[in-house]
Amino acid sequence: MAISTLSKFTVPLSNDQSSASQGLLMPKLQYRFRLILENFGVSTPRSELTKQVIDVTRPSLTFDTVTLDVYNSKVYMAGKHTWEPITINLRDDVNNSVSKLVGEQIQKQFDFFEQSSAASGIDYKFTGRIEMLDGGNGASAPNVLETWELYGAYVENVNYNTLAYATSDPVTITLSMRYDNAVQTPQGTGIGTAVARTIGTLSTGGGQ
Repeated sequence: MAISTLSKFTVPLSNDQSSASQGLLMPKLQYRFRLILENFGVSTPRSELTKQVIDVTRPSLTFDTVTLDVYNSKVYMAGKHTWEPITINLRDDVNNSVSKLVGEQIQKQFDFFEQSSAASGIDYKFTGRIEMLDGGNGASAPNVLETWELYGAYVENVNYNTLAYATSDPVTITLSMRYDNAVQTPQGTGIGTAVARTIGTLSTGGGQ
């Protein structure tokens, strides 16, 4: 027997025929995720990185502001965009699997022993995937609710962090990862969705 009172645990929606029976939708949970880096470093398996992730930030996007000064006012438009770097915190394992992969990736970008730089971006750039999961595991395989695919990525900053006698915390490595583009998949749910391009002649909006 359905408990009808639970369907009212949400915000009442006006002019919405489904609002009378619509309950609160299940949110995505922060701890249900996995991070996969493809073409990162040289050694295999790269799944060692996935198993040692502590946390990762999701992509952040900023548009430059284009200001048009007019008679008594200003008009603002969106200019070029910037994908902000994401941060990855990793546990450093006793087999050195994580530190080895991180070191290999840094060496691909710049050989610190020979002081030799990579010839081009394609020599060291990799792809990242942040997959949000539904909580399944084992015999009940997890479903991927959303994937952020990061293209043209490289390590912008690496921090091997602190050692201290006064703590029981694991040793960590923090990566700041810069990338050229990001797309949400499956397409149709966010960034990367096909939206018809319109061509107008006015700098103002609002349907005038």
